[in-house]
Amino acid sequence: MSSLYTRSKEFTRNRKSQSDSPPASPSPTAKTLRHERLSRLESGGSNPTTSDSYTERASARARREAREARLATLTSRAEEDSNRDYKKLYESALTENQKLKTKLQEAQLELADVKAKLEKMAQQKQEKTSDRSSMLEMEKRERRALERKMSEMEEEMKVLTELKSDNQRLKDENGALIRVISKLSK
Repeated sequence: MSSLYTRSKEFTRNRKSQSDSPPASPSPTAKTLRHERLSRLESGGSNPTTSDSYTERASARARREAREARLATLTSRAEEDSNRDYKKLYESALTENQKLKTKLQEAQLELADVKAKLEKMAQQKQEKTSDRSSMLEMEKRERRALERKMSEMEEEMKVLTELKSDNQRLKDENGALIRVISKLSK
């Protein structure tokens, strides 16, 4: 595909570089070709006929046109191949992009799910800690209330023991008074 195109470019470069370069001493093959042309001309007569030169020009023109046609077909084929390659590359890039987009969307959905789960867990943990803290506060309040009740009951117990002792003392005094009165009344 592209190798044909590059070869035709190199071919035109070589031709240009050969035609642009100054003439050097003729190579041995060029000398023999010139010599053969001259000998043909001389053998055919001193003046070449117009039909020979016309046929040579026509055949040269035909060769040139055929060469140009071949080069044109080669370049058009190379362009078509390169266009096809670009289309294939473009289509493959599009499909790859679509695949990557779907993967990205799946990853984003998964990320959103994971974030939602993390937020739920954090909320539950916070609720548990808030529940625990509220439970702890409630337990502290209950403990304080129980401690107050215990201290009140302890004070009542002290009062009760004092009252019992006072009551026993009063009973004893009452019994003593009753004995004194009964002795006096006798």
